[in-house]
Amino acid sequence: MLLHGIFPALTTPFDFDGAIDLENFAQNIARYNGSGIRGYVVNGSTGESLLLRWNEVFKLCAAAREAAAPGLLVMAGTAAESTTETIEHTNRAAALGCDVALVRTPHYFKSSMTEDALAEYYFRVAEAAGIPIVVYSIPKFTGITVEPALLARLATHANILGIKDSSGSVDRVTAFRAAVPDKFQILVGAAPTLYESLLRGAVGGVLALGALLPEECVEIFNAHAGGAAARATAVQQKITPISDEIFGKHGVAGLKYAMDVLGYYGGLPRAPILPLSDPAKRSIEAVMAAFAKSGVSAA
Repeated sequence: MLLHGIFPALTTPFDFDGAIDLENFAQNIARYNGSGIRGYVVNGSTGESLLLRWNEVFKLCAAAREAAAPGLLVMAGTAAESTTETIEHTNRAAALGCDVALVRTPHYFKSSMTEDALAEYYFRVAEAAGIPIVVYSIPKFTGITVEPALLARLATHANILGIKDSSGSVDRVTAFRAAVPDKFQILVGAAPTLYESLLRGAVGGVLALGALLPEECVEIFNAHAGGAAARATAVQQKITPISDEIFGKHGVAGLKYAMDVLGYYGGLPRAPILPLSDPAKRSIEAVMAAFAKSGVSAA
């Protein structure tokens, strides 16, 4: 299964009562379908995964599968702290039509999460899972970093397709590429380093910015694939300040408001994340207006 390309990390819309809004979730996907992406990620960090109930997650998985255009993959975040629960979630997602499971490192008992413990966790999940899995390393939130030595071990399992690395380090991409076979697929989670990561051996990205600017992210991927370095560099230089300003400074709440500005449905984050202040909204509006006048787009 090839994961080459861009996967928007889907946000989770909520209605005014705080319930998940499946109608607007599907409408966002319908708009993304024509943007040239490879697929979708449901219940990742951008989807406010730790603030969702599992029955909500599975409703989102089913809705994404139904709304996704034919040929587009649906990758679902299925990790729990226990191995057994992760396996259960993964196979429930598989039954709902998801193609791949994105499995975050367990992290609560950090001192016990040795290389051997993490290897055992991933091997057991991979053995029992009805769909392939992708290792998810996001040290910013977990405090656990997947190292090249661990990834080299995990790459020996036929049901572990690759890694999503959200460290933002292009040097780590280089180290991973040197440690694993060519067929093992490296996805990155940081839009500002997308092009450089592709140059160093990544095959695509699972990007929060992909939920806001999917065409531009796809354009970087396609330009790299076509050897159009100047084009890839130009688009990368335009999207990096957007990522830094909106998601870097304001997180999910900022991303959702920027989506509202562009005509997607972003809506409010789920408590305890606070909505944006009015000054923050004005700042995002200004950033998006400047971007619209920049003259660089995927069109």
